[in-house]
Amino acid sequence: MAWRCSGATNAELITNLFNNGLIKDARVKDAMLKVDRAHYAPNSAYEDSPQYIGHAATISAPHMHASAAESLLAHLTPGSRVLDIGSGSGYLTAVLAHLVGPSGSVVGIDHIQPLVDLADANMRKSESGREMLASGQVRFVKGDGRLGWKEGAPYDAIHVGAAAAEHHEALVEQLKAPGRLFVPVEEGGQQYIFVVDKKGDGRVVRERLFAVSYVPLTDAPGA
Repeated sequence: MAWRCSGATNAELITNLFNNGLIKDARVKDAMLKVDRAHYAPNSAYEDSPQYIGHAATISAPHMHASAAESLLAHLTPGSRVLDIGSGSGYLTAVLAHLVGPSGSVVGIDHIQPLVDLADANMRKSESGREMLASGQVRFVKGDGRLGWKEGAPYDAIHVGAAAAEHHEALVEQLKAPGRLFVPVEEGGQQYIFVVDKKGDGRVVRERLFAVSYVPLTDAPGA
């Protein structure tokens, strides 16, 4: 269905995704309309497909970003605190920031400094992005995402944009109760999306959703 959901403009791309049921929630649609994918994808920005951004990293297809945002949506309310691991181009970080609003905050973390710099530069291409960075609503940091980012914890929602080799308990520990983690994890030679809920009483419930193909979640080369 990807060919039906591409467009000549960002608005056309997002509208086509919505009309074809690949974006289901109006809040997610509105947030994605506010973030021009051309500021984050170096080529074919308005195609519903992943694009290479350098350093063995990609920006995911827009329908996957929509799926991630919708999976976390109940925890993306005004004032929520969010961690975006493997933030890459910074695109989803920006979408998440629009969902939590000015009273919320989003930290994007990547283990490759040039990608941290790229995400920051990409956000500065729009007035709203510059305002989010200046206010501290959004910040990008370098670090090993497998360990989360304790400085901003606890988080209402954590998104992981690369496939983990195992379930990293440090991420669950950094969730609020209640809170939700969206993470691809490799199991039996296949990657699956897991939604991990920390309930209000501290119980942790994991649900495997569907198979995917992501780049691996790693530390910096040579580290």
